[in-house]
Amino acid sequence: MSTSSPTPNEVVKLDLSAGSVHTTLVDGQPHIVLKPVVESLGLSYPAQSRKLKSRSWAVVAQTATTGADGKTYEMDVVPVRTFLMLLATVNEARVAEHVRPTLVAFQNETADAIEAYWTEGGAINPAATDDQLDALEQKIEERRIRRALGLVQLIAAMDDSVDSKWKRSRQLHHYAEAAGEVAAIAPEDRALLVEVYLKDKGLSDAERRSVRSPLGRKLALAYEMQHGEKPKDSIGLVDGRERQVKSYTEADRPMFDKVWDEFYADRYPAQQRLGEAS
Repeated sequence: MSTSSPTPNEVVKLDLSAGSVHTTLVDGQPHIVLKPVVESLGLSYPAQSRKLKSRSWAVVAQTATTGADGKTYEMDVVPVRTFLMLLATVNEARVAEHVRPTLVAFQNETADAIEAYWTEGGAINPAATDDQLDALEQKIEERRIRRALGLVQLIAAMDDSVDSKWKRSRQLHHYAEAAGEVAAIAPEDRALLVEVYLKDKGLSDAERRSVRSPLGRKLALAYEMQHGEKPKDSIGLVDGRERQVKSYTEADRPMFDKVWDEFYADRYPAQQRLGEAS
């Protein structure tokens, strides 16, 4: 089986206790770049490639990847399961003695390292030295700072449809994040999401999904009646994803409470919620 990816994929080198593997994502799934790892075992890449393509259990994809030189290359990649099956067919006696520790490391550590990197955000070589761990920590810190400052610039580029108070509070937050501090944001400028308000009320996930849209429409109407204009947009975390939401702040909480008391308090009484929580 062969597939192709329309854009170059990033290749990530993962170091194991002996040797390393080059991995990339194809359709959201981690794959191993085949040629470097086969050659590191002293095996013939053309022979191993032909063998894989003749096996019913093997899945071999060809995808565009970005090499260390910044150029784009078409490379054969295989999912983790296929790679481990390939390793199982390699006879230790057929590889040179000096590369046998590499074969064992591939067999024992590859799946754990790849899963940790692509699902948990990183994989650490258990044999890493203190200097290597210090260098890794520095890289993580530098990336965190770049990300925070990048978000500041991204927010600044948003158009006027996004609430200016929300933009200012988020920029302060990310500036403080870059400096390793906690932003001092005035209460009236702190974002208040419908989702957060419903969590404060103790509603379950299913109840929040049922209530938030109709409550949101009522709040938008109440805001327009109170301020003479519709609420502007912002970005908020809903069900674990960033989505476009209406912009409110803690200064609007009394309005939230008024709408809640009028339309929902009887359906979700506080004493009932407290009883469920106890």
